[in-house]
Amino acid sequence: MFTVPTIDISPYLDPSSTPADRAPVARALDEACSTVGFIQVVGHGVDDTTIDGLKTALDEFYALPLDVKKRYTRPGENRGYSPPKSESLSMSLGVAAANQMNDFYEAFTVGSERSWFADSGLPESSYASNTWPDAAPGFRPAVEAWFDAVRSVSRVLLTACTDALGLPAGYFDDMTDHSIDALKMNNYTLPEGEIELAGELTGMGAHTDFGILTVLWADQVPGLQVLDVDGVWHDVQPADGALLVNLGDAMARWTNDRWRSTVHRVDPPVVDGRIIRRRSAAFFFDGNHDALIETLPGCASAERPGYPPITVAENIDAKLAGMKAGVAPEFAEREAQRVKAAL
Repeated sequence: MFTVPTIDISPYLDPSSTPADRAPVARALDEACSTVGFIQVVGHGVDDTTIDGLKTALDEFYALPLDVKKRYTRPGENRGYSPPKSESLSMSLGVAAANQMNDFYEAFTVGSERSWFADSGLPESSYASNTWPDAAPGFRPAVEAWFDAVRSVSRVLLTACTDALGLPAGYFDDMTDHSIDALKMNNYTLPEGEIELAGELTGMGAHTDFGILTVLWADQVPGLQVLDVDGVWHDVQPADGALLVNLGDAMARWTNDRWRSTVHRVDPPVVDGRIIRRRSAAFFFDGNHDALIETLPGCASAERPGYPPITVAENIDAKLAGMKAGVAPEFAEREAQRVKAAL
């Protein structure tokens, strides 16, 4: 039976914990990453006030008229506002949507800026400045508080991943000290109420995430579906008090698919013939733009050679071009085959 394991990471937040206290967490993480690729994470330390602030910020911005929200678009960039049906996530892997329709959500994206780091030579394309909506004055402080909180969670998880893979402490430090981090806040835009679907709609197309790992907050409503190893889609909702975490393509490539970058999608949330609202906020922990993604020690074999080396920025840029402009990446065939098998 398909289940998303629940893992309490609090030993990794407790400065008094010992390696023996943390070892069961690392073992559970290795098992979950090797089989499902999705985890319900509890004991993460993010307080309810910060979560409530995020919800209020999303409501404030998405309640604005569409023409006002469009003032904050950044065409071709991974920042600012994206209107409904302006993106196709399945094309991040070069797979056209089966219904020939872009994804039915709107989004707002913020992320790491070049000004945050001492190295002024970081490329603007990977560390762009953020756009903040002055028409929603409460949005920026609440989103910045959420960004900082889940950024901390992502680093705790990477420490646990390092232990789970049996790597030396701090193994990934030099690959993540100026990480490209992005927070994409989604609103599924079909109006609430009764609906008769003439054809299949896509809330967010089948895809894998691009980076190291993703930390997701979402409403506890249907919509998110995860693909298992047998090609069957399963509904997944956050458990009470949990954040959903999944691995991205960088970690799958590093581990040569020992750990899974699991294909997932979002269908419009329909319950008893009625569409209900769904909001989500996905924090993408992607690594340094110049970090090389190549097979980790012990993860390649003659029977299963590793992926070709690629930098974090090359991987992200190619997949964003697919998502936003329909340009299929040249090196995502292994990921794309998993999506194609489910169509």
